[in-house]
Amino acid sequence: MKKHIKRRLRHTKYIFYQETLIDFKDHFWSFLGAFFGIGLIAFLQSQHFSEIENVFLIGSFGASGVLIYGAVNSPLAQPRNLIGGHVLSALIGITVFKFLPEILWLNASVAVASSIVVMQITKTMHPPGGATALIAVLPSDKIQDLGYWYVLSPVLSGALILLIVALIFNNIPKGRKYPHRIRQSKYVHMRRMMKNKD
Repeated sequence: MKKHIKRRLRHTKYIFYQETLIDFKDHFWSFLGAFFGIGLIAFLQSQHFSEIENVFLIGSFGASGVLIYGAVNSPLAQPRNLIGGHVLSALIGITVFKFLPEILWLNASVAVASSIVVMQITKTMHPPGGATALIAVLPSDKIQDLGYWYVLSPVLSGALILLIVALIFNNIPKGRKYPHRIRQSKYVHMRRMMKNKD
């Protein structure tokens, strides 16, 4: 059992080490991707909504930007997680708001906790999804008036914009690929390295 735990720990350390290998080019492309992804959503916000009606640009998109432009290889940043995590969490948030009594502490905790479990079950874990669910139950007439339209716009449409920009900017530089796929040979190589350390 101890040997198995030590092996898992080394495996985890290796993954964290790989995730922290970032060079200047990665900083540059992360900046450009986030700039254009969030910028495009903010531009659409300014063109179609008044500045007071901050509906299209929701805060959870900032956290998504960190993942999909800054941690490209993270399982949490992959397209399935980005879209699924946001959409499912938005559905849960709106449903909680519609069917539970308007008690903020209850709505907030049920919405976030439920979104976590649903993302776990569907393998769409995306941490900003929790914020998307929370935004749906916070006292905001603009969002709550949207009802289930909140799922389509701003959530789905904004997540799709972020994804399209990520597919463009994360695939321009050589050696940076999005979506990230662990190749079988890479996995086998990593397993061999772990065995050799035993």
